[in-house]
Amino acid sequence: MLHPVGPLPAAVYWRRRLVVLAVLLAVLGGVGWLLVSLVGGSGTTAAAAGSTSSSSPPGAPALDRVVPSLASVQTPTPPPSPSAPTPATPAPPSQEPGAPCSDDAIALEVRTPGTAATGTSVSLELVVTNTAAVPCTRTLDAQLQEMVLVDGSGARLWGSNDCQPGSSSDTRTLAPGEQVAFPLTWTGLTSEPTCTAQRVPVAPGSYVVRARLDAKTSPDAPLQIT
Repeated sequence: MLHPVGPLPAAVYWRRRLVVLAVLLAVLGGVGWLLVSLVGGSGTTAAAAGSTSSSSPPGAPALDRVVPSLASVQTPTPPPSPSAPTPATPAPPSQEPGAPCSDDAIALEVRTPGTAATGTSVSLELVVTNTAAVPCTRTLDAQLQEMVLVDGSGARLWGSNDCQPGSSSDTRTLAPGEQVAFPLTWTGLTSEPTCTAQRVPVAPGSYVVRARLDAKTSPDAPLQIT
């Protein structure tokens, strides 16, 4: 190796060996420089990345940190609105079967012709009805019955017991829903309880007839005098 053998001079072979050696050294040097560059670049990139991360402002908070979840929001429950009280249904009157009919167990009604000419007789009727669900007894004596004529101001102009008071003994057992009618004819003249004042025809106008049976009273029934 140290003494090359060949047709050419020895110096030629030595120069060739030096060229090959120089190329080899250049290749090795380039590889080494490349490795050093790669290692140094990685460190620099990491450092730059770290510097960038540390110098950049903190990111915006996540949306769920700013706006709470709907599931976590407690929605207040409105108080229940007060409901209107339900009107109580009146209970039917209590009535013992066969016992005297109470005032709550009977209904009174006055029937009139509606209109009548002044100074003429008028047919009226008092109707008593058992509104209980059981039979009961009621005293219907004539002296317990009365009809009166009242004008628009509330003045009493006539009463059925003023001049001809009736008298009877009449106690009846009324079946449920049974009605008893008591007819009466009014002469169309005024009267007062002592029947001493002059009696005159009731003037034309609007009036009502009201009746009672003992302490029980009826609704007003209209009567027009023409």
